[in-house]
Amino acid sequence: MKQNNIFKLASATFAIICAGTILFNSAAEMTLAANNGKVEKVQTSYKVSDSLETELPKSEIIEEGGGKVNYTLNMDSLNIGTPTDTDLTMEEAAEAGNQYLKNIFGLDLEGAYVYMSYCPGTETFNRAFWSGDVLFQKEQKPESTRWTYMIDAVTGELFNICFGRQLDVSVPLGYDAALEKDYCLYAQLAQKKTEECKLMDSPVDRVEYNCQGYSGNDPTITFDVIGENGEIVNMSFSRYDQKFLGLITDTSRKVAESVLDSAIGEMESVEVKSLSMIE
Repeated sequence: MKQNNIFKLASATFAIICAGTILFNSAAEMTLAANNGKVEKVQTSYKVSDSLETELPKSEIIEEGGGKVNYTLNMDSLNIGTPTDTDLTMEEAAEAGNQYLKNIFGLDLEGAYVYMSYCPGTETFNRAFWSGDVLFQKEQKPESTRWTYMIDAVTGELFNICFGRQLDVSVPLGYDAALEKDYCLYAQLAQKKTEECKLMDSPVDRVEYNCQGYSGNDPTITFDVIGENGEIVNMSFSRYDQKFLGLITDTSRKVAESVLDSAIGEMESVEVKSLSMIE
């Protein structure tokens, strides 16, 4: 029951992130890891500016997967954290995030604007992380189409990644009772995405329905993809057009449960102490 509640909350996090929120600290409470945590390093050759008004010169490029990718990289104007000597630099974190975007979304970063933020960790998620907000327009607006990700600040391990958009049509956002009983199409999509992107270290055992919701004006449905080794990848799709919207994987569950268990333990300790004092 606890695990299910954690992932329902995690699923709701997509609505926050993908609606265009770029204050990533709240989203960090339900994060994830993908693959085996190893990051493929990419050679870079570009300049970085803290100014939101400065763009990369066209002659400055990033070498990625054998191709030339030209994108603008800046520290997010809302960033308040400072990475330590043991953390990835902003450039290294962006490289790692871009590789995840390419692998999971097939995204070409040519011409993109990448805004990075650093957080040393929160009370509910005690891992330092880098967040990336990726758009194909310079101004960051809540309604902008965007790709976001969060990675471990030291190892580059992926915590979560998602896609957010505003639909140009009006569609029902409410709960679809029939879909909860017949979700075969989405289950197949979830398993296929997991296998294609190698998000698990073991074969998929089963796909279970998690919940329904919405991100902005985009109705969503979320599933738990469960591996034979017990890994769980939490994955969301649009109920409007079956588009893949993002994922949260097994590390999130483990970190969240660890923090929750610790908090419960502290509460129980306080209660026992209070009772002993009353007696």
